[in-house]
Amino acid sequence: MTVTKWTWLIISVIYVAFFSWYTSFKEPLTQQEIDHYLEKVEAKPEELASFRKFMEDDDGNDFVMINIMEMNDTPLQIEGVEPGETTDQVLAKYMEYMFPAMLSRASHPVFQGQAVSDRAMDIMNADGMETWTGAAGVRYRSRRDMIEISTNPEFTGRHEFKVAALAKTIAFPVAPFNYLGDPRLVLALLLGLIGCAVGWWQARSVLEAQSST
Repeated sequence: MTVTKWTWLIISVIYVAFFSWYTSFKEPLTQQEIDHYLEKVEAKPEELASFRKFMEDDDGNDFVMINIMEMNDTPLQIEGVEPGETTDQVLAKYMEYMFPAMLSRASHPVFQGQAVSDRAMDIMNADGMETWTGAAGVRYRSRRDMIEISTNPEFTGRHEFKVAALAKTIAFPVAPFNYLGDPRLVLALLLGLIGCAVGWWQARSVLEAQSST
């Protein structure tokens, strides 16, 4: 085969492998799985009811968890928090578990930023929710992946660092979430560009060889 054909073959294999890993092809959560996860979660009755509905409404696809946060000025002094540590350092201890756990399941932040206003620009019927430090959005490959991450026993101890770092937080899932920065689209464009460049280079080489004979 020519260099161009080999290039497109390799590109196709790479993209199919990535797409297959990054995209959820599994069925929605089964009733057996839902019951299993409910047994692993300790929460108030109303929280469990909401969690059950979240799982029962599963469509098997990805979603984004929107997190709005206000950081403590200084972290709560719990076990594992060293004197003098900042809230960012304490939150980083929480993320030491979260980042590897998320990336292993094709889940990752899609945006993150700091608040640029001292108070919320628009607020209605939400007393005490006027001030926030920042916000982030985390893409999860599926609800099953998110639940597997959050019910892992290793998560329990790490979550205490999040509690120590944050004064308050709101997290809610949204779906569908489509954005131009989707890695599947970015990778397709990048690999396509590489394939076209190689094809152009080979065509140019052939033309130069023919013109020199």
